Amino acid sequence: MVSSTAGNLEREDHQRDASFNKALHGKSAQARGGVAAMFSKGSDAKKAAVDEYFKHWDNKPAENETAEQRAARTAEYATLTRHYYNLATDLYEYGWGQSFHFCRFSHGEPFYQAIARHEHYLAHSMGIQEGMKVLDVGCGVGGPAREIAKFTGANITGLNNNNYQIDRATHYAAKEGLSGQLNFVKGDFMQMSFEDNTFDAVYAIEATVHAPTLEGIYSEIFRVLKPGGIFGVYEWLMTDEYDNDNLHHREIRLGIEQGDGISNMCKVEEALDAMKAAGFELLRNEDLASRPDPLPWYWPLSGNLRYIQSVGDIFTIVRMTTWGRTIAHNLVGLLETLRLAPAGTKKTADSLAVAADCLVAGGRENLFTPMYLMVGRKPAA
Repeated sequence: MVSSTAGNLEREDHQRDASFNKALHGKSAQARGGVAAMFSKGSDAKKAAVDEYFKHWDNKPAENETAEQRAARTAEYATLTRHYYNLATDLYEYGWGQSFHFCRFSHGEPFYQAIARHEHYLAHSMGIQEGMKVLDVGCGVGGPAREIAKFTGANITGLNNNNYQIDRATHYAAKEGLSGQLNFVKGDFMQMSFEDNTFDAVYAIEATVHAPTLEGIYSEIFRVLKPGGIFGVYEWLMTDEYDNDNLHHREIRLGIEQGDGISNMCKVEEALDAMKAAGFELLRNEDLASRPDPLPWYWPLSGNLRYIQSVGDIFTIVRMTTWGRTIAHNLVGLLETLRLAPAGTKKTADSLAVAADCLVAGGRENLFTPMYLMVGRKPAA
């Protein structure tokens, strides 16, 4: 049995998506890293992706946002998300690495060590064990799946609706000798092709925020979990402090949504209600961003270099500061003018920069969290 909700969702077309992936990305999935892949794109396909994505945001200021605009974004959640990652994946890899998520930080902890610890913490909180059959919902280019597979010994299937990220994830797994433990599947997480009761555990790391409704995605995850199985998620949510009637708050939310491919973020209470409505027994829920950590989760985006924890972090973090982004974006703009980079690369990078600033503002003002942890169990009977 597959999802019963698919009738109300965007229709999947794998052949169309594969053809577009080939036209846009060509063989760039085999490139060494984000920069090497960034300039090997089909210009016509890149323009189509830019136009399709930014139609939801261009000339739509926060003060004029309507319920109809949010509904239009939500109705096209799959296309919006797919094109977002068509545009942003190489920039993410260049600026952040292969695990597209935030994390907590301890004193003296290097950036990539903290990223891995955040992944380990979720796996530990869920009790993932060796030999388990596990689903990674919205797996990106497979960074967390590779780390959790090595940490736990579980067999992990990554699900993603973006062909390019699937290609990248498969490539990286082969390079690390993990092809026997990992596989990556193209599909919409709102209408999964997996049979009922397939997985021992399911996790999602900052991915289900792309869903049109959290109850919808959580219900689909509930369906594919075995009875007694565990679901763990780091969710992006607006906190109880967020007031949509406050224009400043709304500008922060919209900046995050536009720069991160999100149709419509909701608040913590809605997420908790969605877990319960989907049928989960909620074992744990906590906003990890509210922990009294020595460094805030958003510091790599903040431009505050005093938080750098190791020499190895300097180059990584400098690229994400305001002035580091400005230099890189102006260079990309010059390369576009010279037709050495595909049109739309700078616009995408600028949108990510706006999102970064809004993420920092949302974190500082306690309006937003990227790591609301929920762990739920599907009843055994």
